[in-house]
Amino acid sequence: MTTITHEPLTVTLGISGVTPEDVVAVARHNAKVTLSPEALATVAKVRAHIDDLAASDTPAYGISTGFGALANRHIPNELRTQLQKSLIRSHAAGMGPAVEREVVRGIMFLRAKTLASGRTGVRPVVLQTMVDVLNAGITPVVREFGSLGCSGDLAPLSHCALVLMGEGEAAGPDGQLYGTAGRPAVAELLAAHGIEPVILAEKEGLALVNGTEGMLGMLLMAIADLRQLLTTADITAAMSVEALLGTDQVFLPELHAALRPHPGQAASADNMLRVLSGSPIVASHKVGDSRVQDAYSLRCAPQVTGAVRDTLDHADLVASRELAAAIDNPVVLPDGRVSSNGNFHGAPVAYVLDFLAIAVADLSSIAERRTDRMLDPARSHGLPAFLAADPGVDSGLMIAQYTQAGLVSDNKRLAVPASVDSIPSSAMQEDHVSMGWHAARKLRKAVENLRRVLAIELVTSARAVDIRTQLSGGVLTPGPAGAAVVRALRSVVDGPGTDRYLSPELEAADNLVAAGEVRRAVESAVGPLA
Repeated sequence: MTTITHEPLTVTLGISGVTPEDVVAVARHNAKVTLSPEALATVAKVRAHIDDLAASDTPAYGISTGFGALANRHIPNELRTQLQKSLIRSHAAGMGPAVEREVVRGIMFLRAKTLASGRTGVRPVVLQTMVDVLNAGITPVVREFGSLGCSGDLAPLSHCALVLMGEGEAAGPDGQLYGTAGRPAVAELLAAHGIEPVILAEKEGLALVNGTEGMLGMLLMAIADLRQLLTTADITAAMSVEALLGTDQVFLPELHAALRPHPGQAASADNMLRVLSGSPIVASHKVGDSRVQDAYSLRCAPQVTGAVRDTLDHADLVASRELAAAIDNPVVLPDGRVSSNGNFHGAPVAYVLDFLAIAVADLSSIAERRTDRMLDPARSHGLPAFLAADPGVDSGLMIAQYTQAGLVSDNKRLAVPASVDSIPSSAMQEDHVSMGWHAARKLRKAVENLRRVLAIELVTSARAVDIRTQLSGGVLTPGPAGAAVVRALRSVVDGPGTDRYLSPELEAADNLVAAGEVRRAVESAVGPLA
């Protein structure tokens, strides 16, 4: 198990289990990592068994043989250190731009978690060096392309392992690059932090690179981000209902869990109902309104956002199982057997990464439809065209919706599954791969796009609500929740008026959403949301 303290933030690795919060703390918030005495003792005990196998005349895969399609070659003792070096150097073959620092830190922490389990057969010094590199704030340079998701995330993990050897490329805690042309070597960066490069022994090369840590780390961070964004989506959807003179009656609890028991739908409907509670705007048209039903993008918002919630719960279940795993090949079993297996295959993680990308694309799409409706005088029930101060002279939020539409279109492309696109490799030894890394890279982008889509809906609905209030002479005001959101937004984005430079305002709204301020504003008015 792990423990977390918050001053300073520390995560302690034992022989089993970490939490998603642990991963986010290390990856994003630079939490320090410590190793329990039990973990170090277990790793040392298992390593002694590997040393016995290495000394045996009987070949053992990954210990005294080659790897993958070259597994049939027995490697003599004098070449085994070179074998480990060659494995890491050759597998660190990524190309393209460097991936984000938090992704790399997540990879390293998750691999350290697996090494600490005692199922991989590394020496304690290898595990300790990986932890030391993390704690020093050193970040290996991992490239965008190189992983096929089987055997796990080989290339990304190899780039991390290369830095443990004092080679490759890395950034120091100040962002300064080492190991690239014309710059100091990575070994100098390690030395500056009192870290000695490791010389890998038998089995340790495979143990450092044979896992799903890249795709899993990105999945865990996407889940954390989506938890917040789904509540924000309920809030912006409710504000759009308010701005468009929609009804709150379709969100009553008796229409959801009792009739269609999807828990996510019930949670989203309850959120929206609470955001709309006490709204004079909603109350103003309960009598004398000739409309029978609101458009689907308003009325069905809980069904869509709720379905994303349930999809996220499924992804969370898969992630929790993978987080409890100790993936390596071969793996050292508790009875001492060293057995080959296929647990490094990323299919379970790849599938949910793709599933989430589909759900995120649809949620983006319905939010954009609400924005478009608020800008169209034929459908906005009395609002000026594009919410402009002087339509024709001013364009209002016309092009903000263009930007939103572009983000939605990008998300539809990103929803195309990666996990169905296996490409054989390693001379057909690895003849079916998961593409989980690519599914994870797509999902990160899709989640970022969704956040921006919701930020634009926020800016639009807040302006529409303000205009309703202005047109009514101050009579039609939003409810307590909507008013709290508008106040929060107005601290960084001005209210309705003549056209002005819009991009900085959209970026400011995006930052507000990313920081969780929209949810906090609502909860300050109506209490905790789902």
